[in-house]
Amino acid sequence: MSDLVELLREGLPEAAVVSDPDVTAAYRQDMAGFCDSAPPAVVVFPQTVEQVQHVMRTATRLRVPVVPQGARTGLSGAANAAAGAIALSMLKMDRILELDPVDRIAVVEPGVVNAELSRAAARHGLSYPPDPSSWESCTVGGNIGTGAGGLCCVKYGVTAEYVLGLDVVLPDGRLLRTGRRTAKGVAGYDLTRLFVGAEGTLGVVVAAVVALRPAPPPQLALAAEFASMDAACAAVCAVMAAGHVPSLMELMDTTTVRAVNAMAQMGLPDSTAALLLVGFDSLDPASDLAAVGELCREAGATEVVPAADSGESELLLEARRLALPALDRLGTTMIDDVAVPRSRLGEMLAGVARIAEDFRLTIGVCAHAGDGNTHPVVVFDAKDEEESARARASFDAIMALGLELGGTITGEHGVGLLKKEWLARELGPVGLELQRQVKAVFDPLGIMNPGKLF
Repeated sequence: MSDLVELLREGLPEAAVVSDPDVTAAYRQDMAGFCDSAPPAVVVFPQTVEQVQHVMRTATRLRVPVVPQGARTGLSGAANAAAGAIALSMLKMDRILELDPVDRIAVVEPGVVNAELSRAAARHGLSYPPDPSSWESCTVGGNIGTGAGGLCCVKYGVTAEYVLGLDVVLPDGRLLRTGRRTAKGVAGYDLTRLFVGAEGTLGVVVAAVVALRPAPPPQLALAAEFASMDAACAAVCAVMAAGHVPSLMELMDTTTVRAVNAMAQMGLPDSTAALLLVGFDSLDPASDLAAVGELCREAGATEVVPAADSGESELLLEARRLALPALDRLGTTMIDDVAVPRSRLGEMLAGVARIAEDFRLTIGVCAHAGDGNTHPVVVFDAKDEEESARARASFDAIMALGLELGGTITGEHGVGLLKKEWLARELGPVGLELQRQVKAVFDPLGIMNPGKLF
């Protein structure tokens, strides 16, 4: 330990290297449950690329594992530390280095908070679309590591679609530059995409070139209530089949609706089996909402409430924003992240309801219905060992269901520790072998975030 700290301080300010157990304990894990973690040996707070390079050269010299960390808002255990490791916190590398409204790009350090980048882009009439629910605290580097998504994915896509290039410090300290700043570019293998979603297992992102888009018009939304989840899912399919391009399409089941009602007294009927929220930021959103409202009624909506303006839209969307806090009030929560083809969304949600019944648990579901990404939220008593075991088993059952329906074990939260056994099932033996070989090329000593993914 003393050798590690001494060598790290040779290339970093003394205050940037912290080994106080009271501090290191605070950097042991992210927000995922059921994942092993331990206080790291030391937490390092670099502020320059050269300092990150020094950390990695030191780690390689001593064969010490390194766990890159952002704001630790992740839900898969990807940022969980291990005993003896260096926790490499990137929070102090938080500068927006460049914002170019002509080329519509920003160059940012990994510690830049998502919302801060969005606000900076807005000052130029631009937007950075990826919007995870933790956007006021999560960092761009963390978003890149997990391949984060958000509410707007149905129209604008996920983080991977906005990362044009990266600066990455490799495990041996070399600096790799991938990708481009141009609107187009297909030279060589796409190493940029390889690092997006790699969860810090290949190298440390120290800068990113991200694409910006023109700021969209204000969004208008509607809320549609349904007496059955099947009817709500039929409406989702009808909207997409008709060629509409909503900017938001969110679905909440009856468990979630009732939890939100209990928390905020929003006046939603207890008979509501499903609440569908649809938004448009098109040139004529009122017309789009009218067409979608009619499709919802044809699918069996018992009530359709369109917003008259952006203020009313925000009030309608408040129910979705309160979903997770409301479910948190019911007990300890474990959030799943299974994505299925839109056409099989109804089967997925019916299956989750059966799993809740089989395991005698409360499971609320909110979903990015427009892209088939479901978030079943398992509620349980963490002090009850038997119930906790059922909660974990139900989580696995939900992932198995997603794969059975042609889906994936994670749409935006990542694999980390929580789902690595399931990643092997999704990839198959050949895919898993090749991914391990790719890691070995970049990280032959296995020091980069070991134990994550596979």
